[in-house]
Order: sequence, then structure tokens, then C-alpha cells
Amino acid sequence: MRIRDRRKHVSAPRAAEETPFPEPAAPRPLRMMCVPYAGAGAGVYRGWRQEPGTVLEVVPIQLPGREEEFTAPFHRTVRAAAADVAGRVADEADGAPFVLFGHSLGALLAYEATRHLREIGGPLPRHLVVSGSASPRRRRPEKLSDDPARAVAQLRELTGQPDAFADPEIRDLLLPALRADLAMSESYRPQPHHPLPVPLTALRGTADTSVPAADWRDWAAYTSAGFRTVEFPGGHMYLTESWPDVLRAVAELV
Repeated sequence: MRIRDRRKHVSAPRAAEETPFPEPAAPRPLRMMCVPYAGAGAGVYRGWRQEPGTVLEVVPIQLPGREEEFTAPFHRTVRAAAADVAGRVADEADGAPFVLFGHSLGALLAYEATRHLREIGGPLPRHLVVSGSASPRRRRPEKLSDDPARAVAQLRELTGQPDAFADPEIRDLLLPALRADLAMSESYRPQPHHPLPVPLTALRGTADTSVPAADWRDWAAYTSAGFRTVEFPGGHMYLTESWPDVLRAVAELV
């Protein structure tokens, strides 16, 4: 008797069509949030974004009353400005790590913004970089002279824009922001501080007569997570010429 094979015929597996694996996403560059100095807007940092080969993504932080926010009222206190900067920084970071940088008055705002973020449980920077500034308790605020000629000389020194103030129309556009920022700086009174749990690096021009070296190094008291100093050739506005070196120095820190 013939026994019938009832097993099902199983065909050989067909080769699956090959599909390429998706390319892994390129790692996002570390964001470097940059707070402008007195009288300036975010535009002073926009050229920094063109530096080739940097591992940092420069993100200029705007302040009200200048450039695209020209009609917005100026901040009257450092506390209000710092809270605003903190909010803008947190929005730009969007949960990703970042470095916070500020020059001169911008350094003070960057520090106070970091304090504010700590107070409200917000995101803290991976590194805080303060440039061209004495520590908060060693600050000597500059007051704009009532003498027009002296005031223009101060403007050129403070902003690093010697040509801009030669034009009366441009000068009239820039002066209100600078006066508001200097008034805000003059009214600032540092609060008792607790060192930030954030690494802090202080930058300075070697010929900066407005920021004595001892007052600059006093930033060491404002961090519990490591402190460094880096100097560059030049005066208070050394970074207008040396900004590629500044970017390289910050990239090495982080």
C-alpha cells in the first residue's frame, strides 16, 4: 500500500529585498548662547556663525530695544534683564546642552541668568564663559559723560565700533540703548551669592585697563565646579578682532 506523504511542501525562503539602513543623524553641535555687551544687540555675534570648522553653534541672544526688537522697551534692572535672558536661553536650548557666553555687561547678564535658572530649576549651562568683566562684587560701573565729545569717546571704547559714532544719525540710534544699559549697570547691587555648580572660565584682553586682573580673577569665587582664566592680546574690546580665537578657546574648554 502506498502511503501518501501529507506533509506540506515548504518552499525555500525568498531573499528579502535589500533596503539600506538609514544614515545616523549627524550629532548636533553644542550651542553657544552669546549675550551682547552694553549698547549692542545680537547682531554683534552673527558674524561668529560663519567661522568654518567650529564645533560650536553660535546662537546670539537678543535684548529688547534694539535691531528687530527696536520698539520694545529697554530693561531697567539687571534682574529683569537676566530673567529675560534666562527665558530666551532656555527656549533656544530646547533641552539640549549649551554654553553661555557674555562680554562686559553681557558677562554680568549671563552670570545672573544662570543664577536665575538655578533658582527656578531651569537648565544650567555646561559651561559659563564671562569675558571683559570684573566679578559682580568687584564691578566699577561706567557712567556716560555729559560732555558730548567725551561721551562719543566712551561710546567708541565701550562698543568697539569707532566709525559708527562719527555719523550723527547712527549715533542717535545707538545712544538710547547704551544709556539704558549703563543706567541698568550702575543701579546693580550684587546679592549674596552661592557658588554656581557650573564650570566657569573668565576671558580678558591683556591691555584692558577697565578690568584690573585681580578683579577679573575674583570670578573664581563664583563657581564650585572649576575655574580657568584665558587672556588674549588687546584691550577691553579684544574680541572684535580675536573672535575666531575666542571660539577656539571655548571649543577646547567643552
